[in-house]
Amino acid sequence: MTLEDLLAREAIRDTLAKYNASGDRSRTEDYAACFTTDGIIESADRKGGKGLYYEGRAAILAWQNAWKNTPKGEESAVVKRSAEFVRHNLTTCKIDLTGPDTADVRTYWMVITDVGPDHSGVYVDKFRKEDGQWLIAHRKVRTDWFAANSHFGGGR
Repeated sequence: MTLEDLLAREAIRDTLAKYNASGDRSRTEDYAACFTTDGIIESADRKGGKGLYYEGRAAILAWQNAWKNTPKGEESAVVKRSAEFVRHNLTTCKIDLTGPDTADVRTYWMVITDVGPDHSGVYVDKFRKEDGQWLIAHRKVRTDWFAANSHFGGGR
């Protein structure tokens, strides 16, 4: 492993942390900045059911702003907001550098809300170095589990 490899891995970990901290704190600009300009975020459940799909940093920012601007307890066209707080926790993270400017990353996550453990799953990412920064080019969010009283799914 080279020094460049170590620096790339640490920069990827920093982007992962920024993504979650920004999302949890409704810092929409910082959240969207974790993606390449043509970045994609999509989701699915473990049974293959489709969820969200946004392509491009501008679309991701608009989605996050819709979340941020939806009053708690209300539902907009794209989100329902009911949690008092949201905290994403990252666990195991496997980074495979696939080229000088690309990486495949798989990260397990768990979300805590005011109901306790709320839901968990895995991020399956393609990272790309853009303008000197390691950013998410494609993120597939798979949710493997929801609590029965989850704010985001499951028993609802």
